[in-house]
Amino acid sequence: MNLSESFSSAIVSLRANLMRSLLTMLGIIIGVGAVITTVALGEGAQRSVKENLQKLGSNLLFVRPGNQTFGGVVISAGSSITLTEDDAIAIKRRAKFVESLSPESRKGVQAKFGNKNWNTTVVGVYPEYETVRNATLSAGRYFTEADNKAMNAVCVIGPTVAQNLFERGVNPVGQTIRINNVGFQVLGVLEEKGSSGWQNPDDQILAPLNTVQKRLAGATWISGITIKVVSEEKMTDALLEVEQILRKQHRLRNDQDNDFTIRNQSDLVSAFSETSRILAFLLTSVAVVSLVVGGIGIMNIMLVSVTERTREIGIRKAIGAKKRDILSQFLIESTVLALAGGALGILLGIGVSELLGQVSTFRTVISIESIFVSFLFSGLVGIFFGFYPAQKAASADPIEALRYE
Repeated sequence: MNLSESFSSAIVSLRANLMRSLLTMLGIIIGVGAVITTVALGEGAQRSVKENLQKLGSNLLFVRPGNQTFGGVVISAGSSITLTEDDAIAIKRRAKFVESLSPESRKGVQAKFGNKNWNTTVVGVYPEYETVRNATLSAGRYFTEADNKAMNAVCVIGPTVAQNLFERGVNPVGQTIRINNVGFQVLGVLEEKGSSGWQNPDDQILAPLNTVQKRLAGATWISGITIKVVSEEKMTDALLEVEQILRKQHRLRNDQDNDFTIRNQSDLVSAFSETSRILAFLLTSVAVVSLVVGGIGIMNIMLVSVTERTREIGIRKAIGAKKRDILSQFLIESTVLALAGGALGILLGIGVSELLGQVSTFRTVISIESIFVSFLFSGLVGIFFGFYPAQKAASADPIEALRYE
């Protein structure tokens, strides 16, 4: 029997027990579909993080107080009180590779307007924050340096804050909102950017640094400094330059560690991408287990099929079928069963990925590589788990097989 005949025979055999074949393929279908969906979610998450970080600005350095790390990832930066506005002023005056910067003082607050309230974050910044973080406005204007020096109670709000405080059709610009019971005039509304993974620039209120420190936070220390470097090529030089300035500012000896942390944008992208990859790997591992379970199901059904067709095997051997003919027939049947499940699993995975992208906030990016690898793996599962039943069928004694009832 040649390959085409074996293939045709496999199709006829599977169609004869269609419901059993579909149930057998179920594990493969779910496994392949899960692999494609999880990879699509992982790819989508990585692209979203990269794009949203780029929206925050380019050529950025982030300075945060504290320097504790775990496995190369900062776990407590921002929790110490080691940075002040004087540090930002020193960097601005002395660093030649810094184009502009803005210190930041963050505080969780409750904002109110009329009978509506919203828990959000107020960020005290310089007016330069607009260019440093690429924080453009959809309406109104930014506050000025004069507002900062005079500690004026003015602010710019994110679109999420605007949606939750103001009725549709109401222009927030010019309105007065209360932040922790202090009245602030809204000067502008930020353009929507989307979450960057660890903070949401749409859900925050920007106000002059001095105003936030003196009238809301009651503190002189800052949460961090965001620095825009003159060019991407000077990122390393700027990082070393800022580190030297801050060490001098903090009077640190040569044998003392930094009491601050400096990270660049590529570090953040790499950290979030690695997290997404690890999560996708874990989920894919679970999906692979489902494929293996599906393979075991195929082996069980093929063993049942061999038992049911023992007499057929004996007749074929009696009329001249060789061992390799029997082996190839049953091996092709198990492979066809697995590949058919793989094809249906691909359709399921693409469909679920597209559906998640449409009805949820998850972004999905379907990977051609994941489709190819999943389909190939399903075929290998069919060959691997189908070999033992096929070998058992091929090794059957023809006389005993003919006697089988």
